[in-house]
Amino acid sequence: MKEKEKLREEALHYHAKGRPGKIEVIPSKETATQRDLTLAYSPGVAEPCLEIAANPEDVYKYTAKGNLVAVISNGTAVLGLGDIGPAAGKPVMEGKGLLFKIYADIDVFDIELDTKDVDEFVRTVKILEPTFGGVNLEDISAPECFEIEERLKAELNIPVMHDDQHGTAIISAAALLNALEIVNKDIKNVKIIVNGAGASAISCTKLYCSLGAQKSNIFMFDSKGLIHPSRTNLDGKKSEFVNGNAPVETTLEDALAGADVFVGLSKGNIMSQDMIKSMGKDPIVFAMANPNPEIPYNEAVAARPDVIVATGRSDHPNQVNNVLGFPYIFRGALDVRSKVINEEMKLAAVYALADLAKKPVPDIVNMAYGEDNIVFGRNYIIPKPVDPRLLTTVAPAVARAAMETGVAKFPIQDWDAYETQLSKRLGLDNSLTRGIITKAKHHPKRVVLADAENLTVLKAAQQVKDEGIATPILLGNKKKIHQLIHDNKLDLNHVEIIDPMLPHSDEEKTRLEEFGDLFYEKRKRKGYTKQEAHHLIRRRVYYGSMLVETGAADAMIAGMTRNYPDTIRPALQVVGRQEGVKKVCGMYILMSRFGPLFLADTTVNFNPTAEELVEIAELAAKEVEKFNIKPRIALLTYSNFGSADGEDAVKMRKAVNMLRAKHPKMIVDGEMQAHLPFDTALLKENHPFCDLVEGGANILIFPNLSASNIAYNLVKEVAEIEKIGPILLGLKRPVHAVQLGSTAREIVNMIAISVVDAQLSK
Repeated sequence: MKEKEKLREEALHYHAKGRPGKIEVIPSKETATQRDLTLAYSPGVAEPCLEIAANPEDVYKYTAKGNLVAVISNGTAVLGLGDIGPAAGKPVMEGKGLLFKIYADIDVFDIELDTKDVDEFVRTVKILEPTFGGVNLEDISAPECFEIEERLKAELNIPVMHDDQHGTAIISAAALLNALEIVNKDIKNVKIIVNGAGASAISCTKLYCSLGAQKSNIFMFDSKGLIHPSRTNLDGKKSEFVNGNAPVETTLEDALAGADVFVGLSKGNIMSQDMIKSMGKDPIVFAMANPNPEIPYNEAVAARPDVIVATGRSDHPNQVNNVLGFPYIFRGALDVRSKVINEEMKLAAVYALADLAKKPVPDIVNMAYGEDNIVFGRNYIIPKPVDPRLLTTVAPAVARAAMETGVAKFPIQDWDAYETQLSKRLGLDNSLTRGIITKAKHHPKRVVLADAENLTVLKAAQQVKDEGIATPILLGNKKKIHQLIHDNKLDLNHVEIIDPMLPHSDEEKTRLEEFGDLFYEKRKRKGYTKQEAHHLIRRRVYYGSMLVETGAADAMIAGMTRNYPDTIRPALQVVGRQEGVKKVCGMYILMSRFGPLFLADTTVNFNPTAEELVEIAELAAKEVEKFNIKPRIALLTYSNFGSADGEDAVKMRKAVNMLRAKHPKMIVDGEMQAHLPFDTALLKENHPFCDLVEGGANILIFPNLSASNIAYNLVKEVAEIEKIGPILLGLKRPVHAVQLGSTAREIVNMIAISVVDAQLSK
C-alpha cells in the first residue's frame, strides 16, 4: 500500500474512532448531587449572573471566559488545501484547539463560519465577544484576512490574532535574530529575499522590519515575479514591499546572488544548490514551505558548509513551528486580560524565544532528541517544541509587554506565584510520551513482537515502522500473519517474520538448534533436560527472549495472548536479572493532571517484604531518572507517619527508614495515605516535616500487589487517564509484557520505551 493511502486510512480511523472528532467539553465543577445541580443551574446560577450584571469584569471570575479562546475560520485557505469550505476545515480547527490545550491548558471552541463576506464575518465574530477571552483567526485567505483582523482588533476588547499571519512571523523572527548573531551580521545591513507574498510572508517581513531590517534591502517575489513599483497587478498588502532597487524583470535566481537571507513561504522545490552557492558568506536559508521545503535540507547543507538552514519540518534541525508561539502568546494575553495582542507583545515573544535558545537545554529535551547536550549554534537557533520552559518563558514575556503598554486589565502582582501557576499547567501535557517517542526515532532498534498473529500488534508494528520508532520483528505463523496483513491492507510484507514452530530456511533451523542448546546450558542445573529445552525454545516468548539475549534483536514486547506470568517467566529464564537485583518488578506510568505518575510494583510481587520494597523503590527511581525526571517517592498505606500500626504500616515505615539510610539524598517519605502526596497544602498543615511538602510525589510504592493493581486499574478507568506499561524493571535487557487487551497506541508506547531502554543499555 502506498504511503499516502496508508496515512489516509490511519488519519480517517483516528478522527472517527470512539467519540468522533478530537475535542469534548468536560464539567469543571461537581455535578454528582441535586445540590450540585442547584448551584450549577437554577436557582443558584442567578447569583453569579447578578454579580456580573453589577460588575461586568466578574465574568472572568465566575465563568470560563478567561481561559476560553475561539478558533474561527471560514475554510478559505486550509493547510495548503485551499478553499475547501468551513465544514471540511473543521478537523483542522479542532486540531488547533487540541494544541492550545496540551501546550498551554487553554480551552477552545472552534467556530466555522459559512461566509466569504468580510462584513458578515466581522459582524458574527463581534457579537460573540461576550463568550470568549480571545479570538484566534485561522485559515482565512488573503487579502480578506488582513481586513478581517484589522477590523476585529479595532472593534473588540479581547485579543485577536490571525496565526497564519503572525505565528510563522514570530518564530522565524526569533530564528533570524539568532542566526544573524551566529554569523555576526547586522539585520540593518543584510539583503533579504522573500519568496511568497501571502499573509504569512507579508507578516513575517513586517516583523523583520520591526526588528531593524530595511525595506530597501528586502526583495519580495510572488508568483508573477518581483514586487516592483512598476507592477500594476499588486493586491492586498503587497505594495508595502515594492522595491525599485532592481529591475522588474529580476528573477529569484538573480536576486539571490550575494544575498544574506532567503525566506521561503511559497511552494517546494523552487530553489537549487547553485542558487545557495551564489549567496553571500554564511547564508541563512529559511525554507519553510510544507510539507516540501523550497530546497531539501540535505541538498542545502551539501551546497554550502557555512549555511544555516531552517525548515517547517520536524525531522531536520531548526524547525519553525507555530506551536512555539500561539499557545503561549494567548496564555500570557489571557492571564492579564489584555485587550489586544499588539506589536510589542509579539516582539516580546520573539525575544523570549531567541533568548531561550541560548540557555542550557533541559535533559528531557536532550533525551527527546537523542543528544547528549544540545547547544546554541547553527543547528539549534530556535527552541524545540517539546521544551517545557516555553510556557514559563514566553507567556510571562507577553504578559509583561501587555502590562507595559497599558493594554492589561488584570496586571500580575506576584511573578513567582504566576510562574508556579504556569508550571502546574504543564502537568496536563503528555510531554513525557512525546519525548520518549522522539528519542526512540533518533536511534530506532530491532524490537521483537512475540504476538504477531494479533491484528492490534500488527497495527502497532505498522505504526512504529512508518514513524521510524523501531524495526519490528514478527513472531508467529507466517501464513496467518501474511493473511492478516493482506486482509487489513497493511504494509508489512518486507518486515522479518519468524515462525519458531515451523522454521522455513536452513538458517532458521540452525538458529533454532543453537537457541535450544544455549537455553539448555542456562537451565541444565535447574531441572531441564536437553529435550525439554529444545521443546520450550520453540515457544515464541522463549524464542523472542533468546533473540534479545544473543543480540539478534534489541528488545521484546509480548503478553497480548497470554497471562503475565507466562511472559515474564521465559524472560527471567533466558535474559535474567540485572547484577545485584534480587526481585524484578513492574511499573505503570499514568499521565495525570499532576504530571506523569509512576506506580510500582503493579504486576509481579504479591506481598513484598520491607527489604524488597526498598529494591522496588530503587528500580523505579532508576527508571524515572532515565526520563530525566527527579524521583520523588511516597510509600503508601492506610496510616500516616505512625498514626496506626499493623503489618503493612510497619512494613512501609521500615522501608522508608531503610531507603533514607541507604540513600540520604533520595526524596522519599511515608508511610502515608494515598491522597497526601497530591494535597500538599494539607500535608504542609499537618505534617510539615515531610520531604514531599514542596512538590509532592511522582513515584508511588504500594504495600502489596493487591493494593497497587486495584489502585492502578481503578484510577485509569474512572479517570480515563492515558497509561504506559507495565514496564518490567530489573532485567538485563529490555523485555516487556503488555496486558491482555492493550490498544495499538499502548503497544506503540511500550515499543518506544523498549527502544529507549535499549539505547541506554548500549
